[in-house]
Amino acid sequence: FKEIPIGQGRKIKDGEEIAILTIGHVGNFAVEACEKLDLEGFHPAHYDMRFVKPLDESMLHEVFTRFQKIVTVEDGCITGGFGSAVAEFMITHNYSANITRLGIPDKFIDHGTQPELYNECEYDAKAIMNAVRQQVGNAVFA
Repeated sequence: FKEIPIGQGRKIKDGEEIAILTIGHVGNFAVEACEKLDLEGFHPAHYDMRFVKPLDESMLHEVFTRFQKIVTVEDGCITGGFGSAVAEFMITHNYSANITRLGIPDKFIDHGTQPELYNECEYDAKAIMNAVRQQVGNAVFA
């Protein structure tokens, strides 16, 4: 095993125009989405933030300096979660960007398989792809 420095994220993929920030296993959904989006001519960057607290502030400075369009993805509640922490960082440091937060919405979620729930909550690979398409002004696919 490799030691993971506390509070340090990693860039999975360099990209253009839009960045996807993930926390946890949903990074695998983003990898899948990036591979498919590359085939469509979109080239999102992907950052695995690894930690919500402490956030990798140097990485976030890089992201907000380079990108005006950002998608956050988490396997947790959107309200008060990772995406909210990223938005708070943006405001605190006077950055401006369009952020789409994907994760578990603040509503009752029915029972189902994990893939069914990821789809229902709209943070699977397909939902990430649609969020990227929406941010760059292209059609969403069902």
